[in-house]
Order: sequence, then structure tokens, then C-alpha cells
Amino acid sequence: MVDKKATRAAYGEALVEFAEKYPQLVVLDADLSCATMTKNFAKSYPDRFFNCGIAEANMTAIAAGMATCGLKPFTNTFAIFAAGRAYEQVRNSIAYPYLNVIVVGSHGGVSVGEDGATHQMVEDLALMRAIPGMTVVNPCDANEMRLAVEALLEYDGPAYLRLGRSPVETVTDRAADYRFELGKGVTLKDGSDVTIAATGLGVQLSLEAAKILEEEGISSRVLDIHTVKPLDNDLLIKAAKETGCIVTVEEHSVVGGLGGAVSELLSEEYPVPVIRHGVNDTFGRSGKAAEVLEYYKLTPKDIAVSCKMALNKKN
Repeated sequence: MVDKKATRAAYGEALVEFAEKYPQLVVLDADLSCATMTKNFAKSYPDRFFNCGIAEANMTAIAAGMATCGLKPFTNTFAIFAAGRAYEQVRNSIAYPYLNVIVVGSHGGVSVGEDGATHQMVEDLALMRAIPGMTVVNPCDANEMRLAVEALLEYDGPAYLRLGRSPVETVTDRAADYRFELGKGVTLKDGSDVTIAATGLGVQLSLEAAKILEEEGISSRVLDIHTVKPLDNDLLIKAAKETGCIVTVEEHSVVGGLGGAVSELLSEEYPVPVIRHGVNDTFGRSGKAAEVLEYYKLTPKDIAVSCKMALNKKN
């Protein structure tokens, strides 16, 4: 049986797990603790949990104040509000003074499903990546999320952490020599013809796409880029040199996210064909998560097609 768990569920568990080790950890939520999965932390550590109500900008500013007193706040709401509604406060109250706050955006991407376009946040990685000094992390599975939470508890500075709503297969716990480090990607599968650089849910989709390509005699390398900023420049440049083309995969707009970051890097350092596979500069639509992903061509079959397009450009 395939082990599946939503990254938001793993996140909630990690908060409780690490609470005793990191007594400076405090959790703020915008009245969504049942959805963001901070409810168990609230139950276990009520004196360290703060429900700020549906007032995301205020929550962000409160967290900034707490950070100046030596605490380590994690703010929690949906990604559309964390990165969108509270953008000014994240930028000016947290990032500009470089405060030790982790901004957590749950329900990122179109796999939110029935919540529709208004809540399917496909711009958050781009918005957060553009803020000076902001670290941007998008784990792909439960194992990686747990490790990311611990790494961010050790990290000193502002960061954005993206969570997913839907259960996803855990894949990183089976990877040989897997090690999580902020700013360092992971090679989950080696290959020589094309590189697939993926983040979040895109990692599992890309591993399945690699199987399709394998059946057609195409050797694909799959990189797990859990940290979108700072990018693992060395890993990506090495992949570009060795495979000659790259496909980026993300449950995010192709504008300004992982695809934009990789394209910016390689255009300066080692130009090769890059195809950005994601949401093509459009808003989301309401529907069941699997159907929405298929509508936006976020499937292994469609990723395999993009890989063959990249190969044609290379050749």
C-alpha cells in the first residue's frame, strides 16, 4: 500500500514533535487551525498558540513583534492570504528588518480543488522569492516537510514555507543518501538525456514521468528542488552540463516560480533549453483536485511530453 500523507498534516505533527526541543517556538493562526493542522499544537501547548482571527496582516505584524523579543513565530493561514493579503506586512515588518519569522502558506497550488480560483494560489513562490533575503521552501512529501520544519527552527531569518492540502506519496524516505539541507537540492533519480527539476507535488509527478520516459528509452534525471530560494546553483548547472536540457515542474505559475528561477540562473551561467511546466499564466478553476491537475496538464504524461520537447530543442 502506498504511503500517502498531506504535507500540511506532516507539518502539524512536526510542530508538536519539536515543541519541547525549541521552547522559543510559538504558533500563530488566522482562525484556520483545523485546515492548517496547527490544532494539535494548540491543544498541546495552549500558552504558545495564538489565534489571531481572520486578520492576517495583524497576525504577521504580531509575529514580527514577538520575534524582536527572542521568540520564533510560525504564522499560519492559506497561501493566498499569507503571501497575498499580508504581503506588505511580510515585506516591511518581517523581511526588511530581517526578523526570525516563518511565514507558512497552506493550501498552495491548484490541487486545493473545489475551493476554486480565488483560493488556488499559484503566485506565492514568485511573490516571496522577489522579497530580498527571503528563503522560500516547498517540500514535496511528509518526510521532507518534517525535516524542513526542523531546519527552519534552526534557521535564523525570514522564510516562507508552502504546504499542500492533498495527500501525496512519500518518496524521499526511500531515496538513497537522501539528506535535507536548506538551499540544496536532491537527486532522486539519475539520468543522462534530460533533467526534470521539480518542487512540491511536482516531484512525485516527475518521478512517474521518468518511468514513462524510461519505457521509451529516454534517460531522465529527477531533481527535488525543495528550496526555491536560495537555489542550488551548483546542482542545476551540473545537470545542465551533463544532460543538455532541463524541464522545470511546479504546481505554480510558470511566471516567477521555480521555472523562472532556473531560467534566470542558466541564461547567465550555462544556457541550455529550458521548458517551464506549470500553470500557464492563468487562474485556477474549481473541481476535484485530480481533475484540476489534469486540466492544467500537471500529470506525468504531460510532463513526459515536455521532456521530449526539451530533447528536440537540444538536438
